[in-house]
Amino acid sequence: MKKVLEVAGVVLLTQGVMGLVHKYTGWSRGGLLGFVRPLDGYEVYASVVLIVLAGALFAVARRHSD
Repeated sequence: MKKVLEVAGVVLLTQGVMGLVHKYTGWSRGGLLGFVRPLDGYEVYASVVLIVLAGALFAVARRHSD
């Protein structure tokens, strides 16, 4: 279960960071913006929420012992 949480955290962190990078620089890396792209006008909020959720998943994974 710990690995699943860590992988999900990495995916959310990547999506959040890439959403912010795309918003402020215009740089895009293919399909990495899948979660944020449909939220036109709310990209920054969605990206920050994804980064916070990633942090929460990492914290849960750290406490979870298999």
